[in-house]
Amino acid sequence: MDDAPRGKPWNAFRPDGVIIFSDILTALPVFGVEFDIEDVRGPVIQSPIRSEEGLKAMHPIDLEKLSFVGDSLKILRKEVGGDASVLGFVGAPWTIATYIVEGGTTRTYTTIKSMCHTAPHLLWTLLSHLAQAITDYVIFQVKSGAHCIQIFDSWGGQLPPDMWERWSKPYIKKIVDLVKKRCPETPIVLYANGNGGHLERMKDTGVDVIGLDWTVDMADGRSDLRFFLVLYAEQLPLKPRESTQAKLPHQLC
Repeated sequence: MDDAPRGKPWNAFRPDGVIIFSDILTALPVFGVEFDIEDVRGPVIQSPIRSEEGLKAMHPIDLEKLSFVGDSLKILRKEVGGDASVLGFVGAPWTIATYIVEGGTTRTYTTIKSMCHTAPHLLWTLLSHLAQAITDYVIFQVKSGAHCIQIFDSWGGQLPPDMWERWSKPYIKKIVDLVKKRCPETPIVLYANGNGGHLERMKDTGVDVIGLDWTVDMADGRSDLRFFLVLYAEQLPLKPRESTQAKLPHQLC
């Protein structure tokens, strides 16, 4: 549940978990990728990264410039006390890369999919940089008060399973491995939009919870994932469905 304006949803509904929701692109400018939000087009990156020269604009993440995120998490953590879990969130490297390479939102992902074949080393470098920046951002959120982190691979479903295995999974796994070393008690949730064909592969990333979208039957998801906690994350619009709630540990690294 979003906590904006501060405290109102929390005081009204007292859910098991709360989140300060902004955007998965919030951190881009603090590692060298500027963008604007336009009314119709949404996020627009004026200088997409599609060359070795473009990569030079990127630098390690400057977490001091994200102090507003840390302050918000601290306030929310204090507000809910021990009565709810505070969730942080980040975009997965592949999903963030689609915006950086395409220059914004797209329906076809033509440029980045072509790059997988025409400039794989460039894409590997970009994804590796993003994985490290996102790892640092996750740890920053945990230290600021997040009990749990959700990784959104919003556009992971745009890749067929074998390409997701190559271009998304390794970088998510890198984030999970590094975070678990620093914050071993912090649960990590992975959600990929359109993930029905990726469930078996998602298990191998090391996450604790896998989110399902509305295209996956929850019973089938539980059967496929067996010992994983399954979170039904995205419901079919306008069709109510009984949800299953699970308390997340209140643990800070």
